[in-house]
Amino acid sequence: MIVKETMRLHLVALLLIPHESTEEIMIDGYLIPKNSRIIINIFAIGRDPNAWLKNIGEFYPERFIGTNIDLRGRDFQLISFGSGRRSCPGMQMGLAVVRLVLAQLLQCSNWELLEGTSPKNLDMNEKFGLAVPRANHLLLIPTFRNAVNV
Repeated sequence: MIVKETMRLHLVALLLIPHESTEEIMIDGYLIPKNSRIIINIFAIGRDPNAWLKNIGEFYPERFIGTNIDLRGRDFQLISFGSGRRSCPGMQMGLAVVRLVLAQLLQCSNWELLEGTSPKNLDMNEKFGLAVPRANHLLLIPTFRNAVNV
């Protein structure tokens, strides 16, 4: 749930790689002529009020409880890696690495905010560009957790 919500809210890129239509097609009442360049705005999809009914701009992993939405492109509400034959070839490795790193960070360390900082004061704004980094760095203090004491 945490990885899905992170991929929905904090994307690596705002747009998918452009594609071109090979034939004229009608989608949802829109005519797309042959040879049209198609660019999908996944930033807008991740914040679509029709797909995500509440707390659109808020980190809320619980929204995935009781749903079958996955990151592999089968559900158009969450297509961080694209969809179909032309989805990202590194998707499987990327998801495995993200889950492994997240699990290790949480298992092996205790995390604290800098003194005088509260969770409500964190600046989660993003700086827009080709990629979508945070506008301000998140400063945390990790404390190694010995496996014997876990």
